[in-house]
Amino acid sequence: MGFLNPIFILSILIALTVHEWAHAFVANRLGDPTAREMGRLTLNPIAHLDPMGTILFLLVGFGWGKPVPIDHRYFNHPKRDMAITAAAGPVSNLVLAFAAFIALNLLGLSVEGDSILSFLFQPSGENTLTTFFTQFLLSSVFVNLGLMAFNLLPIAPLDGSKVLQMFVPLRYEQAYKDVMQWGPYILLFLLIAERFVHFPFLSAWIETIMMFILTVFTTIVNLFPF
Repeated sequence: MGFLNPIFILSILIALTVHEWAHAFVANRLGDPTAREMGRLTLNPIAHLDPMGTILFLLVGFGWGKPVPIDHRYFNHPKRDMAITAAAGPVSNLVLAFAAFIALNLLGLSVEGDSILSFLFQPSGENTLTTFFTQFLLSSVFVNLGLMAFNLLPIAPLDGSKVLQMFVPLRYEQAYKDVMQWGPYILLFLLIAERFVHFPFLSAWIETIMMFILTVFTTIVNLFPF
């Protein structure tokens, strides 16, 4: 029941809220006021929670927030600006994860991938402010890197599909869009396969990216000790 841990839930609320806010913020800066006018340029988590995505986060450890409405007709460079807007969410989670990672190192805690993954399933029995803060930081690293990695999947409607579209040649764009129409069904299949058939594609994708980023974080800290 590690994903029902209150600290984990708090981390989810913060990660999802900042992720969706980042989409709205960047879209607004690039000329699209749609999200702002619909009340999505806010750090109020209620505005960004998607019921199914939140439930999946609590059940399996990864999910999504309510998609931010984007009208590409406002963009000066629709293809590029859509990709930048899509990338803003994962980048915001990367920044939050790195901030939590740095805070853990300032507390003198050496973070390894296994320690983050096992934390959720081995909660401490202690009840001190320091323990709570440490667990929250560990959970924040895990949640933000997990949300970032999941959303980088090049499957619609996830952010990775919109980032990848920027690199699709014009002559193949319609074919790409046709394939992406099947994205939600592909994603649903992968989620079902992960849960019931034990086909760990999603877990392997997320864990590989998380471990790589943690290695990069560790290298940065070793090069520039805080």
